[in-house]
Amino acid sequence: MSSTTLHITNGNALTDYLLELEIVTKANVISWQETLCVGPTVELVASKEFIKARKSFFKSFYDINLSKKQITSELKKLDDIASFTEIVLWFEYDLFCHINMVAVISLLEQKGIYLPIYLVCSGRVEGEKELKALGQLNPKQLQAHYDERVKLNVDDIALATKVWKIYCGNDHNLLKPLITRPSSFKYMSNCLKAHIKRFPDVRSGISTLEYNILTLVKENKITSRHHLVGYTLHYQGYYGYGDLQLARVIDVLALFFTETENSLILNRKGHLALEHQHNYQVEMNNTMYYGGVRALDFKFDKQQNKLIKTVLNAN
Repeated sequence: MSSTTLHITNGNALTDYLLELEIVTKANVISWQETLCVGPTVELVASKEFIKARKSFFKSFYDINLSKKQITSELKKLDDIASFTEIVLWFEYDLFCHINMVAVISLLEQKGIYLPIYLVCSGRVEGEKELKALGQLNPKQLQAHYDERVKLNVDDIALATKVWKIYCGNDHNLLKPLITRPSSFKYMSNCLKAHIKRFPDVRSGISTLEYNILTLVKENKITSRHHLVGYTLHYQGYYGYGDLQLARVIDVLALFFTETENSLILNRKGHLALEHQHNYQVEMNNTMYYGGVRALDFKFDKQQNKLIKTVLNAN
């Protein structure tokens, strides 16, 4: 580990782990605490408009009051990086991490920071059946990932900034050609596919993730929404949502459940949604933003493999 390396991690938990292993020091690490895969975003990261949008989102959706200091405190280290000669990004295989990662890379570009950038990305691990987060790796595995970090080239950085720009815009179909673009981001393709499928299915009005959650309810004995959050954490594929995000998704799905003190089961609407027999998009009223667009304003057409404007909200 070199003292001239600036590390940017995907959160405090990983930072603490890396500090414990002495891979980083407090002086050369930034913890990126955002959840940019949900809520409105602005292309100019850390701008006044960006901070305003994020503060408003956390208050309205999660009843969390964030201050400007909370959002920008860690980023102050980027204002004086003369002593650093390279940057190492620590982000994982899922959509949650990838949206944060492309935002970080875009922020570095916006600040005119052109140091060599390396990526440590977890996912498939030899001998393991499931994809692994960085924090799930043992010390030997984590050190091996660091030793095998990948240097991002000009095309990689251009791809990341393009993904972020499109994500903050109003036409997410522009992400589709990027799904097949070769890059050093092994999981970018999976994440972009997962993102497009976050929008309501044209037949049922529920997204792929929501469909999978209803299927979990149908096939398992679920005792409560909290119990369902725990189940979904382990069966969400490439989304990488945390408790807070999944609880919000499950709340939106409440019209499909019958809840008692000790059980949560599908009601008739839930079964009809799984069978694509009725479209519940309007009734669900999911006002969540994904970057520059609102989930309610688009739907995913599986046959066309694209997003189409919701007729109710079309101009």
